[in-house]
Amino acid sequence: MTTRILDGGVACAGPAGPARAAAPGRALRELVMAALAPVICLVLLVGLLSAWVVTGGGGTIAWVRIQVSLAAIPMRAFTPGAASAAGAATTFVVIRNLSGSADELVSVRSPIARHIVLTTRPAGGATGHRTVVPDLDIPAHATITLSPFGNDVMLMDPPPLQAGHTIPLILTFRHGGTIHVQGTVTPPGTP
Repeated sequence: MTTRILDGGVACAGPAGPARAAAPGRALRELVMAALAPVICLVLLVGLLSAWVVTGGGGTIAWVRIQVSLAAIPMRAFTPGAASAAGAATTFVVIRNLSGSADELVSVRSPIARHIVLTTRPAGGATGHRTVVPDLDIPAHATITLSPFGNDVMLMDPPPLQAGHTIPLILTFRHGGTIHVQGTVTPPGTP
């Protein structure tokens, strides 16, 4: 054992020579061994997750980007009495699917209407019977316009609407998530 004098005091140290030089090497080896276990676990986990996704266990991954560029709700009539008699309010909504994957609009909600339905009308425009549908297709790389003349979102029995006000609409897409927009109330017959 060696004895050293440090700042006027006496300190005892372990054996002098090679054993003392090996101590820093041993500490480094122990540090590497301690770090090796988490690294091995991480590599194993990444490998298992990759195999799970490749075999289809993770489902399909599709990056869908949906954009709503117009949301308008025309007043049903110029007077509150006529508006109450009109029943449902139609909408104008322009939706763009910016991705290479098709999507579907599955629901629309708003605090001003208890019940909102998705509808479609046969080709030919404003005439013909509307059909309530569970969802509306949004093709890949496409822009669609929902309006009273085709596919539409209808707010059933909303309160009288006043031009210039905004109505919150919450559109839910099967793959694209939820989009919150403000629909501007416009004079009757205008988008």
